[in-house]
Order: sequence, then structure tokens, then C-alpha cells
Amino acid sequence: MAELEKLKMYINGERVEPASGEYFETHNPYTGKPWAMVARGGDADANRAVEAAKAALENSEWADLNATQRGHLLRRLGDLAAENAERLGALEVKDNGKLIAEMGMQCQYLVQWYYYFAGLADKIEGAVLPIDKPATFTYTRQEPLGVCALITPWNSPLLLLAWKLAPALAAGNTVVVKPSEFTSASTLAFADLVEKAGFPKGVFNVITGFGKEAGEPLVVHPDVAKVAFTGGALSGAHVYQQAAASLKKVSLELGGKSPNIVFDDCNMENAVKGAISGIFAATGQTCIAGSRLLVQKGIHDEFVEKLVEFAKTAKIGDPMAVETQVGPVTTIPQYEKILSYMDVAREDGAECLLGGGKAELPECGDGWFVEPTIFAGVNNRMRIAQEEVFGPVLSIIPFSDEDEAVAIANDVIYGLASGVWTSDIRRAIEIPKRIKSGTVWVNMYRAVSYVAPFGGYKRSGLGRESGQQAIQEYQQTKTVWISTATETPNPFVMG
Repeated sequence: MAELEKLKMYINGERVEPASGEYFETHNPYTGKPWAMVARGGDADANRAVEAAKAALENSEWADLNATQRGHLLRRLGDLAAENAERLGALEVKDNGKLIAEMGMQCQYLVQWYYYFAGLADKIEGAVLPIDKPATFTYTRQEPLGVCALITPWNSPLLLLAWKLAPALAAGNTVVVKPSEFTSASTLAFADLVEKAGFPKGVFNVITGFGKEAGEPLVVHPDVAKVAFTGGALSGAHVYQQAAASLKKVSLELGGKSPNIVFDDCNMENAVKGAISGIFAATGQTCIAGSRLLVQKGIHDEFVEKLVEFAKTAKIGDPMAVETQVGPVTTIPQYEKILSYMDVAREDGAECLLGGGKAELPECGDGWFVEPTIFAGVNNRMRIAQEEVFGPVLSIIPFSDEDEAVAIANDVIYGLASGVWTSDIRRAIEIPKRIKSGTVWVNMYRAVSYVAPFGGYKRSGLGRESGQQAIQEYQQTKTVWISTATETPNPFVMG
């Protein structure tokens, strides 16, 4: 057997071995086999990366660049990402098992974040304040926070990195990225593009490894000013708690249990497709998955019948084949978790209408596949309706009227996303007002944009990514007071 490629870390513009000298396997979810070895970072590596980022922050090569110049670098990075989108997409499929149709599109689209924040970099302005003090000139300026730790998940590594990295660099920060231990390869490959774009050494660093060993040292490091984390709610709460000890600024994009609400006046064909997109796209491995399908009772049976028939046509198999619609689960722990939730649903009394177990078709090979699964007869108290499964498992919940739909939609600890399907313009405007989630899609589902703020309510997170608001997450405001008086007033009295 050929020796597996070793993927080193990227610190201060160099590929470096982990201080421990240890590596761990990363697997292809479609084959179930390891294809590379990833550096196992720890405290020493985190310290080295933060030191490099701190030094770069104060180095004139980066510190003396104006906002327009930073924008030019980001634009160049976007161009390079576009040129390499196909290669990066294929690498992500190899590492996380999601469809090439999905990851290829993401890698093409993520360049827009770099273009957008490149243009926004020199549009962030301070203000001259109409101060109430005589003989005083007062203004504000926006400044970078410092070293930012960006911790990214395994489901969409480079897209979700772009959501953090582009505004962080546009604002003038330096960064240390810790990708998921399951999907580190594409981020390490992206480092080559950052270097080629012309960013000074130390501005962008990547350490790899496990959360406790490599991520946690970044979160608690005294020289890290900001932590941006995407992941599960429990992990996010842990990050928040740790960061609070040193009063770091934190943004968290966490889990969801999103309601997808189908009213009886919907375009049924479109709503069926929207329900499928909400849960079976990306094999359900997305924080915005519409995992709770709320269907009005008047159309419930007809809608469910059409939904099941459509879902049966989903093609499972090789994620690199363009015709494949459902790929493998990315990790073994997640694979086992999804299967366990199917058992829980049955124990709680849900009726399995489709799937409900391992997918063992010949085209699944030795990969970690589960069947697209639909449960009916679900009520909102069941675990399957309250807890994030993060897989292709749909719970159908009937409702009577608008008030009940809203009550069910809001009756979870999460508030990341939601969908509404209706032909009533009043309903299309009024229902989103009542749903407690950071995003509401009406007659569509699972759309994002670099211009649209994204984030959650309740335990789905803190802060916003994308849009103009995102760059504010990576800046701090300084107020400058200048006296123009010829004489200093009474020094014993506050002015």
C-alpha cells in the first residue's frame, strides 16, 4: 500500500510539521478509506500561529496598507479562488463526501465574498460627531480587533471560511484558521492561494487537529482578540464560555431545527420541491436544514403522498457523479448519530414513511450512506422534532391554522432559519414577522448571498455573517477628542 500524503500546517508563510510530529488519517466518506494524513496540532502549534499573526499585525507590510490596498489583495484572492474552483470543489468532495454539484457550485460562488468585501474595505467610515462641548473636535475611527481565530466546520469548509475570512481581512485583522479535523485538506490548499495573492507572511495561518488539542488553545490564547466559530450548539456554548474568561469578542453560527411551513394555499408542486431541498440536499448536513415540515391539515395527506413519491426518485451514490442527488454522510460519528435518531423516532411513536436505515445499494460501495428518511405522525414534543439530527431525516408535523403553525415553529431552542409556502401576500409578509429565526424564506428555501446578513436567534448563535454588518464584527470603534481651546478649563471638573 502506498504511503499516504502528509498534509502539513501553514504558519507564517511556511508549511510546517506539528510540534508533536504526529499525524492522523482523513477519510473519503464514499470509499470509507483514508486518503491522506493530517498534522495533529496542539498548544505549541497554536502559540506559534498566534505569534506569527500578532507579529504580522504590527508589521508595516500589513499594518501600513490602506483599506483600498487590502481590497486589492482580496480581489486578487477572489480571482485565484475562481481559477481554482473546480480543483478545490473536487478536493472537498474527496474529504467530506458532499455532491460535486453542491461543492463545485459553492467553490465557484464563494469568490463573491472576497469580491464583495474587497469593495467594502474602503467604504467603512468613521464620523465627525456634533459634539456638545465648545472648542472641541471629536471623531470616530474604525480599527481592526487584532488576531482572529476562525474555527470552521466540516460540511462546507471553504464557503464558511469565506464568510469569516473575507470581512476579517478587509477590516485589517490577521487570522489563524482551525478547520474541522474531518475536512482540513481544502483549507490547507487554499493557503497556497492566499500566499500567491500577495498577503504578507503571518496574516493567514492554518493549524489542524482536534478541537480540544488545537482549537481550544486558540480560544483561550491571550493574544487572540476574536473567535468566530461555526459548529454545534454544545461546542459553541463551550467556546463562548471559554472566550468570556478573557472578554474576547465572539461570533457563533450554531445549529438549527428549522420549520418549513406549508399552507393550504401553496403551489403544491413548488412546495414539495422546497421541502425536498430543505432536508435532502447536502444529505441534510446543513445547519439550515428544514428538518421540521409543518403541513396544514387540509392538504396534509395529499402533500405527504406527493412528497414521498418525489423523494423516492432521489439518486444515491458517488458524490463525484453529476447525476447523484444524495451522497454519503461525512463522518462515522455523524453516520451513527443519524441512525440512532431513526430508532429514537420509532420509539417515540413516529411513523416511518420512507427510508429509516442504512442505504446499502450497490452504488453506495463501502461508504457511509443512510436512506433519505421521512417520518409522519410527529408532534413537536418528540426528540426528533426538538434535537438537531444533521442528516436526511424529515419530521412531518400537521397544523390547523396560522397561530398553531407559528407556535410550533417557535417552540424550539433554536432560531436559525425557516420557510413559508403560501400564495397569500398578507401571509407572506405577516408570518415572517412572527417567526423567531434569523432567516425566513418565502416560497423558496436554502438560499444565501454575500449581501444578506446570516445568523441565528436564541441558541442558534450570536452575530451576523455576510452583508455590510459582517465587517463590523471584526472592527472596534475608537473615539478621538481634540481640544481647540486656548486655555484648559478647571482640571477638577469633568468637561
